Amino acid sequence: MSIRDKDDFLVFGSPKIEEGEIREVEAVMRSGWLGTGPRVAQFEREFCRYRGATHGVALNSCSAALHLSLLASGVGPGDEVITTPLTFCATVNAILHAGATPVLADIDPDTLNIDPAQVRARLSPRTRAIVPVHFAGRPCEMDELMSLARQHELKVIEDCAHAIETQYHGRNAGTIGDFGCFSFYVTKNIVTGEGGMVLARKEEDAARIRVLGLHGMTKDAWKRFSDEGYKHYYVVEAGFKYNMMDLQAAIGLQQLTHVESYWRRRKQIWDRYVRELAVLPLTLPPAPAPDTRHAHHLFTVQLDEARCGISRDSFLDAMTAQGIGVGVHYLALPEHPYYQQRLGWRPEHTPHATRVGRQIVSLPISAS
Repeated sequence: MSIRDKDDFLVFGSPKIEEGEIREVEAVMRSGWLGTGPRVAQFEREFCRYRGATHGVALNSCSAALHLSLLASGVGPGDEVITTPLTFCATVNAILHAGATPVLADIDPDTLNIDPAQVRARLSPRTRAIVPVHFAGRPCEMDELMSLARQHELKVIEDCAHAIETQYHGRNAGTIGDFGCFSFYVTKNIVTGEGGMVLARKEEDAARIRVLGLHGMTKDAWKRFSDEGYKHYYVVEAGFKYNMMDLQAAIGLQQLTHVESYWRRRKQIWDRYVRELAVLPLTLPPAPAPDTRHAHHLFTVQLDEARCGISRDSFLDAMTAQGIGVGVHYLALPEHPYYQQRLGWRPEHTPHATRVGRQIVSLPISAS
């Protein structure tokens, strides 16, 4: 079967956009205030309320959130930061942009999350931080990771790009470590088109991130063109253009009102996948661990060609031909030429992530 009509194609990660989002974007357009403004501030407050956090800073991406969290942690040249090889390149790129050296700790082959025992084995006198990634929405073993961090005086920056609704032993992902970094990219559980958020445990860290995220200008510099009258500002650091716009926040505010119903819908799809696919020679994701909440952001299967009779890439092509969009999350980081050339990484250095990365496929699972 070949697909000729694009309307018949099931787009992977298609967002659910309702009339409320459209109305709010129109209201922002009519207000004349499109950039960082009052809706961004409201989105920060509402997201903090949802996650049970005190300090939140909205940015233009999770990549920006990771970068600025590392800088606020004091990470820089000469430091090492440990993270997982099964993640999007943004996680490790943020470490490089901070001037530090990323160090990979292999995954647990069952949970696909970073293995705390592997983290312990990769510690060195130069280790400054750990960046655990809650893969697919399943929480990492944060008790063990936080214990390591306390023992060695390390910062913990949670990559929560998949984990907006995730909970671990009664605590919300993103509020366990020193920082939690969230994504509102178009395929995520809450979308703003592009966008991100940092939750910080300390007020002074959030304040520095806010300054760094808007050119290094003093706090509330965005108000300089408001109806309160022109506000002078001072540049106190060499910052970045990482701010979120009110246009994005307007979408996010509406999405946030649906976050729980969207989670329930994805859980229904997840549970049906588990029932329907159990008879096939696939490796399915394990059930959520006790006393945790899985965000059900990705539903991944693994195809061993010897068991399935088809390679992973042939399966991708066949699914596309059937009109079903699929994803790969992720080819292990040591497979990529840039990291091989710059850091000397090789696939055999992280055997579990390498095997999974060559077999994994993400099936469609979204509220839409």
